[in-house]
Amino acid sequence: MLQSGGEKKIVVFGGGTGLSTLLRGLKKYPVELTAVVTVADDGGSSGRLLDAYDIPPPGDIRQVMAALSEVEPLIEKMFQYRFSISDDLKGHSLGNLMLAALTDITGDFAGAVEKMGQVLNIKGKVLPAANQRITLHAELDDGTIVTGESKIPVYGRKIQKVYVSPQEVEPLPETVKVIEEADLIIFGPGSLYTSILPTILVRDIRDAVLACRAKKVYINNLTTQAGETFEYTASEHVKALYEHAGSEFIDTVLLNDTDVERIYPHDEGADVQLPVENDIEALKDLVPNIVVKDISTMVDGRMIHDAQKVASWVIGYMEQPKVSE
Repeated sequence: MLQSGGEKKIVVFGGGTGLSTLLRGLKKYPVELTAVVTVADDGGSSGRLLDAYDIPPPGDIRQVMAALSEVEPLIEKMFQYRFSISDDLKGHSLGNLMLAALTDITGDFAGAVEKMGQVLNIKGKVLPAANQRITLHAELDDGTIVTGESKIPVYGRKIQKVYVSPQEVEPLPETVKVIEEADLIIFGPGSLYTSILPTILVRDIRDAVLACRAKKVYINNLTTQAGETFEYTASEHVKALYEHAGSEFIDTVLLNDTDVERIYPHDEGADVQLPVENDIEALKDLVPNIVVKDISTMVDGRMIHDAQKVASWVIGYMEQPKVSE
């Protein structure tokens, strides 16, 4: 357990399933959690609400709030419920509609997220990376510019860089404050270019992260992602972080050491995920501390991060007086 003297403050950046999995594990510990979540999603229910209400997309926010909620399972299930029959509602999740309604009522997306957090009795805080609509763009290796988070992965070409518009978007003052006061900052796991990097493309957030003296950890993805990081090694993930932040800022990278050959059947028809190569020697030039552990589990034939394994390591890491493996 953590030492006495107040709860340690952890700030986690990202969005989507990876971040939600990590938070489900961390919320069981006596720590003060804040999730800074991307608002660059433009597909599915989020995209339709974006067009109808001109609000930041609620999809990733909804998933993270559900992960941190401490209500009856039925309430969480209802919040995550996705309509599948009505033509008007088909594809929408109830949580997305509730966040859109609250934003329309209050006139403020961040305020709506805060109010919904009270309803769901969430452990910690969920803060959007921006309190306004932003658009994600990607420059591919052939010079093509792709606009829209949902469109970027479908081109199948290597991504050179991503950026957002408007470029001078302002974060919430509270977001900068929690970063400045953090004891630990975590990036990932999650889609590198469309979930993690957009959070630090907001200039004031990036500057606060780089200035903060807290330990900074990158939890590397288990597998590469088609359309984003296909065949990326661990060091290539870290290099992308550094290139977009403009500085080498990660203290520790957490890698998975699961024996993929053992858990997947030798079947040419099997949907085998391509694991991220742990190129340790290349990483040694980029990160002071490299930790390799079994942090995965299998769910429905897919390899995902094990929430409890990762959270347990994070808490132990925070208790260490100085960085070590």
